[in-house]
Amino acid sequence: MSFAQLGLSDPILNAISDLDYAQPTEIQAKAIPLVLKGEDLIASAQTGTGKTASFVLPILHQLNNDEAVRARSIRALILVPTRELAKQVESSIQAYSQNLELSSLAIYGGTSVESDKQALAQGIDILVATPGRLLDMAYQRAVFFDDLAFLVLDEADKMLDMGFIEDIHKIIDRLPASRQSLLFSATLDGKVRHLADAVYPDAVEVKVAPKGQTPN
Repeated sequence: MSFAQLGLSDPILNAISDLDYAQPTEIQAKAIPLVLKGEDLIASAQTGTGKTASFVLPILHQLNNDEAVRARSIRALILVPTRELAKQVESSIQAYSQNLELSSLAIYGGTSVESDKQALAQGIDILVATPGRLLDMAYQRAVFFDDLAFLVLDEADKMLDMGFIEDIHKIIDRLPASRQSLLFSATLDGKVRHLADAVYPDAVEVKVAPKGQTPN
């Protein structure tokens, strides 16, 4: 299978070709068509399987519709557990969207609050954020969620292990019910399963086993 067969637009295909992406990984081949169809998705995939592209690429495809983002609004939200992952995901977004007129931003603790507020004031198509910093921005009315179309919880197991469950629920309570929701986690057991069942009751589930293992 090729990326072109997944239904992605030419500007995105050209970008990933420039990055020497030859064929989709297993998680990309399974997840991208489902996301493009508008399905909510719960995916079990380890770091290193290409999971970031499996949600970023179809979100970019769907956001590339000439819709202008309003001030202090966002169209897609990617929640991550750490600043390191926030920077990594935002870097991938920049690479994949090099041929698109879409904006992205990563916000996380330890950086200037005022700089984040100024950047959000312009409106952002895709925001990557750690839960604590995002709630801080929401409480200061620096960001609004009325136009949000996509929510991604990336490495959900790590977020729960780090004690972000209350923050996640506070954020989700602020989001439009009509959004498309995606959850990615190395495991789907215990607390992650409880969160997935509560927030994504109708989601399609996809599993990609670590190397040397067989999916259940």
